Amino acid sequence: MNANDANLLRAIRWPVTLITLGTLFALNNFTNYGFDRTWPVLLIVFGLLSLLGRTTAGPPAGAPPYGTRAGGAR
Repeated sequence: MNANDANLLRAIRWPVTLITLGTLFALNNFTNYGFDRTWPVLLIVFGLLSLLGRTTAGPPAGAPPYGTRAGGAR
């Protein structure tokens, strides 16, 4: 993933969260599904956004290449 994907994810993180929260409150007011039953959807959305953020971030700085040991070859 490139920097544009990371910027896009940062740009949509809070709008997606607010849309989800607004949808859950609308369900609370207009249907039989109360917020006390639908709040786990927020955890799912936060988890998905966090997962997407980790995939766009790339490896941390100074991380050894995949398949190598941090302490050196033995």
